[in-house]
Parts: sequence; structure tokens; C-alpha cells
Amino acid sequence: MPSAAARRRYTGPALFSFGFRPFFLGAALWAVIAVPLWLWVHLGGEGGPAVDRDWHVHEMLFGYVGGVIAGFLLTAVPNWTGRLPVTGMPLAGLVCLWVAGRLVMLLSPAPPVAGAIDAAFLVVFAGVIWREVLAGRNWRNLPVAVMVTLLALANLAFHGRLILPDLGPLAERGAEGMIALLIAFIGGRVVPSFTRNWMVQVGRTPLPAATDRVDKAGVVLVAATVAAWIAFPDQRQTGIALCVGGLITLFRLSRWSTTRVLDEPLVWSLHAGYAWLGLGLILAGAHVLAPGVFPRTAGLHALLTGAAGAMTLAMMTRATLGHTGRERFADRATVALYLAVNLSAACRVAAAFVPDARPALLIAAASLWIVAFGLFVVRYGPMLVRPRLAA
Repeated sequence: MPSAAARRRYTGPALFSFGFRPFFLGAALWAVIAVPLWLWVHLGGEGGPAVDRDWHVHEMLFGYVGGVIAGFLLTAVPNWTGRLPVTGMPLAGLVCLWVAGRLVMLLSPAPPVAGAIDAAFLVVFAGVIWREVLAGRNWRNLPVAVMVTLLALANLAFHGRLILPDLGPLAERGAEGMIALLIAFIGGRVVPSFTRNWMVQVGRTPLPAATDRVDKAGVVLVAATVAAWIAFPDQRQTGIALCVGGLITLFRLSRWSTTRVLDEPLVWSLHAGYAWLGLGLILAGAHVLAPGVFPRTAGLHALLTGAAGAMTLAMMTRATLGHTGRERFADRATVALYLAVNLSAACRVAAAFVPDARPALLIAAASLWIVAFGLFVVRYGPMLVRPRLAA
């Protein structure tokens, strides 16, 4: 049964009719809640026992981004494999595992219990992706299953830092690297593809360059760079590789007609997210080469607030419109949330370089982040819980 037919036959709650619905909504709500909690504590306020730097890092890497990855892949994998989507009770079970992880990390029960509950979601989710990819013989997307598995292992290592402290930095780099690689791999497909489709629709030329050896080499280089960064974070060769990986990422982007899509927010938002990926890799490499000049947090937040934040919002808005049967049109709220998340990333990166203005820039970055995801919840939340579906 095709995926569209399966969706039409589904009779349960609309929220659990497709993976993007609960995970996009849940991740956006968590993004609105988690950032102000962390900022309050970071600037001297009193918070719960779990709200510290490690909690903030974990909830952005494995909580927010993990939720969005689940929503995206549970929507994309059925299209890749031709198999039925995960819906109904199995999907609700995955959502419950994700929510349980957020609760235990916030309420901070005994560490082994919290770690086991939180780790369960990504482990089970990775198993679901492996099952679908292997059953569908979708060998082209085996790398995605591998990357999700490595993200799950990074989460396990994060919790293992309580026993082996050296696992903490390794887990963070592992998660950051897998997120960057997922954006390079999947974003490197969807950005030129969606750009080409829109340009053909409006009759605009020249079209983005077709995928070729340059693109394949670019992904391989980023993968090798990420591996070096995880294993040898302080080596000069790693810093050079990160800078080269960032430059080739920006070169790939330059072949995708960015300047010709600036009047279409649903497309330029994807380009902006990919540009942050290139900049983030360069800043991460620059930190390795000149740590006194380039703070680590600059590259980190260019990758996470910028690349992950901007790219995920771009994909979440586009997928929600398309998969709920609505016209792919960016209204004022959508344009505003795109601008807000990119400005948030700019403020957060700038805060690393301007110590005197750091508190003000952090507040600005957090406020813009809340605006971006708050607008998504308000504008797209009703679409995600209503039963309207694409044909």
C-alpha cells in the first residue's frame, strides 16, 4: 500500500498520522522552553538541579535536534523505501520515549535511571531506521542509518561521562559531527533539488549544477573531517581539514544558484542553513589553529544555532505545508521566523567575540530563538494537529 493510501486509511488522532507531526511540534515547543531555562541559570538565576551547562548541551544536541531528525526521517524514509510509514501506537510510543527523555533530564532522578530512559529513544529510533532501510533494500541511504546510530552512541557516551569523564567532550564532538554530517549529506540533496524545482516552476535559469563528483567528494571530505575532529580535536591537521571542509561546503553552495532564489523564502532559508554549515566548519577549524583568537563557542553555535537551527526550521515549515496538503507559500510569520533564527545565530556567534557585549548578545540571541520557534508553534502547530493530509 503506498504511503499516501496508508495515510488516508488511518483513522486515529491526526497528531500520530505521520512522524513529522508530533516530533516537529514537540521539538519546537522544547526549543521555546529549554533556551530561556538555560539562559536564566547562565546569567545567575536560580534553576532546577539539572539546568546547567551539560543539560543545555544535551538538550540541544539530543533533545531538540534528535526530535527534529526523528520527525524528518520518519517522513522521508517511507518515500525512500516505498514502505509504510510508522503511524498510530508505534509512533506514539516513540514520542513517549522522546518526551520521557526530556522529563528525566530536566527533573534529574538518579543518573543511571535518567541515562537509561533518555538513551532509549535514540537507540530504538536507530533500530527503526535500520529496519526500514534494510527491509526496503534502500542501500543508498545506509549512511543515514549509520549516522543516526552514531548519534545514539554519542548520547550513550554523554551519559557515560559520569563514570568516565573523558567521554563527555568526545560525546559532544560526536553529536556535533553527526549533526553537521547529516546536514551535509541530506541538505546536499534537498537544497539543490528544491532550488531546481522552484526555478523550473518559475522559468528561471541557469539552474543549479547537477550532482557530480564535486558534491560526492565534498560529502566524503566533510565525513573524513568530522572523523578527524572527533578523534584528534587538537591537531593542527584537523584544524586545516575543518577549514577546507567548510570552504568546499560553501563552494558547493555557490553552484546552487543562491543569488537567484532570494525572492523565495522557502528556498533561500535552506541556502542560509547550508551557509551556516560552511561557516561553522571554518570557525571550528580556526579555533583549533588559533584558539586565542577564535573561541570554540563561535564554531559550535554557527553549527548548532545557525546550521541546525536554520536548516531544521526551513525543513519543518516546508514539510508541514507540503505534507498537510497546503500551498508551499511563506507568509509573513514564516519569513519572520526565518529571519529570527538566522539573526539569533548571528548574535550568538558574535557573543563569542565581544566579551563586553556578551550578556546583551546572549539575551538577544535567546529572544530571537524564542521568537522563531514560538512563531512556528503558533503558525504551524494547528496544521500539525489537524487531520488535513496531502493526497
